[in-house]
Amino acid sequence: MDKYLIFGATGAIGSNLAEQLKKSNKNIHLIGRNREKLEEMSSNLNCDYTALNILSENISEELKEEFNNTNISGIAYCIGSIDLKPLRISKKEDFQRCLEINFFPIIEAIRALQDNLKRNKGSIVLFSTVAVQKGFVNHSIIASVKGAIEGLTVSLAAEFAPNIKVNCIAPSLTNSKIAEPLLKNKIIADGIAKAHPMKRIGEGKDIASMAKFLLTEESSWITGQIIGVDGGRSRIA
Repeated sequence: MDKYLIFGATGAIGSNLAEQLKKSNKNIHLIGRNREKLEEMSSNLNCDYTALNILSENISEELKEEFNNTNISGIAYCIGSIDLKPLRISKKEDFQRCLEINFFPIIEAIRALQDNLKRNKGSIVLFSTVAVQKGFVNHSIIASVKGAIEGLTVSLAAEFAPNIKVNCIAPSLTNSKIAEPLLKNKIIADGIAKAHPMKRIGEGKDIASMAKFLLTEESSWITGQIIGVDGGRSRIA
């Protein structure tokens, strides 16, 4: 049976995506670093998992070996970071570290699995941020790197058509572990929520629903798109 690979499966978006795909009777494979959480999730969802470090220098080879005999229908790269810092105190290393988490592993994963996805008319879903299209203070690092992901999305969609769909979701701030430092202060959290026309912070399930749609055959005529799931923040004043 074909599988959907979820990178960052233990996070807010990845875990919700796994649950939604499973409810639709899709075969999923969880990928992440935390073996204990992966074991618990795989037991609850009755699926396979692989514990690996996406930052490994040999990640491309590891993925080829792991999924050599697997038919892959789609991959979702749900790994990310929130890097906020004024430009004046940022360093080249800050941008490099952000690229190493958010960008370079995507290249290696797609390169390793490209032929497999092509055989199966598969889908790729990547993640950007609302901050690429709507300027926010102290977002120069993450917005620059996520902007590169948007460029990669449309480039690969052209390169891989008509065999592989490539789309990108650009969320606004979502309740998650990496957003916890921003949201643990209720006053700040309420202020951020009010900045959205929908007057709330996003949830993992909000973004996962779009990811599921883009991964599956439901979106068979959609590729090369950057889709905002952001409570209206990128478009409505």
